[in-house]
Amino acid sequence: MPIPCNPPRRFLLPVLGLATLGSVLADDWPQWRGPNRDGQSAEKGIIKSWEENPPKLLWMAEGMGSGYSSVAVAGAKIYTSGNFDGGQGVVAVNAKDGKVLWRTKLTESVPQHGVDGARSMPALDGAMLYVTTSNGSIACLTTAGKVKWQREYKEFGDNPVPSWGFSESPLVDGDLVLCTPGGKDSVMVALEKRSGRTIWKTKLPDIGAKGKAEAGYGSMVISNAAGVKQYVQMTGRGVIGVRAKDGRFLWGYNKVANGTASIPTPVVAGEHIFCSSGYGTGAALIRLKKKGNAEVEAEEVYFLNSDQLQNHHGGMILRNGYIYCGHGHNAGKPICIDVETGDVKWGPEKGAGVGSAGLTYAEGHFIYRWESGHVGLVEATEEGYKLKGSFMPEHKEKQSWAHPVISDGKLYLREQDKLMCYGL
Repeated sequence: MPIPCNPPRRFLLPVLGLATLGSVLADDWPQWRGPNRDGQSAEKGIIKSWEENPPKLLWMAEGMGSGYSSVAVAGAKIYTSGNFDGGQGVVAVNAKDGKVLWRTKLTESVPQHGVDGARSMPALDGAMLYVTTSNGSIACLTTAGKVKWQREYKEFGDNPVPSWGFSESPLVDGDLVLCTPGGKDSVMVALEKRSGRTIWKTKLPDIGAKGKAEAGYGSMVISNAAGVKQYVQMTGRGVIGVRAKDGRFLWGYNKVANGTASIPTPVVAGEHIFCSSGYGTGAALIRLKKKGNAEVEAEEVYFLNSDQLQNHHGGMILRNGYIYCGHGHNAGKPICIDVETGDVKWGPEKGAGVGSAGLTYAEGHFIYRWESGHVGLVEATEEGYKLKGSFMPEHKEKQSWAHPVISDGKLYLREQDKLMCYGL
């Protein structure tokens, strides 16, 4: 079914529906993919070209632990997760110089996975923060590092640990904090954020055989499509929608799943969801529409084969009706897609680096960070690929998978135990 296009893009503006996190300032980066969970910053005054004036390193600090988690920033503090001697946990550092303020372990030993290291970015909510461990638990801590409560995923049912560990960054929404244990009996769970008490959990019905009946590696978003507030998540079986008020399973889309790892966070586009995964899978636009009084069904608008678009990991950003991301399995070739039609506007292009690429938007530009460590500034325009400079950060180690974060005129790049802060 064609998407209404008169006017052409009004119907595809993101419907965020996210609760405002407590004590969040405009230049904070309090959760996965920023204030609105869409990879976009509202900051102004950043450098518009890096060709002659690349960002300058303000400081580099160590003590983050091993891992690939990005950082959450609020006021004068930065939070991330890492593996330390004897366990995995959360660390807080001073935003002025990166000095470690406190470190709290959440596991009794270092979790072992296909690729070792912490994955979850903490979600900040006022004086509290929420984080998941890669071996399967969710915890609430104060911003001073005291554990208020912690729940093991095995409490909710049979929830197998994915090959590379649980990687989700929790979603705080009103009085709830949500996570994705991934099993058939509790694919998604809502907890009362102050106590950790279970409010509801969602069973996963049969939505197709493709993929694995386990958690994916992405983090959920909120949609209000079809007049129903719902949590949308990429799981091992594909993208699902769960009714926010009671955890009722609404719909599932299996075609975008694969048998190895389904990673990118789905993108909310008005009454639609755009989704993708790597490993030779592809991408799709799904229309959500009412079915009866309180039901929602998912209808495929189009599917793009893997040679047209597959986002391995690094995520996708919707801006003014166009999807920007890195294309290719284990590749981050910049590409721009018309979200209404799936047509390629430009790309895939050879980027400033190689490997999968995470990206963040600010003031008309995308900051790409490739697995190779290279960071590039790309103009946010559907008219063509415009790389406006790049640089190699001071420190490079393993794969540079942590997403770039912008807060208070600074660019934060996590690289295993080190955190680099650049001026924008």
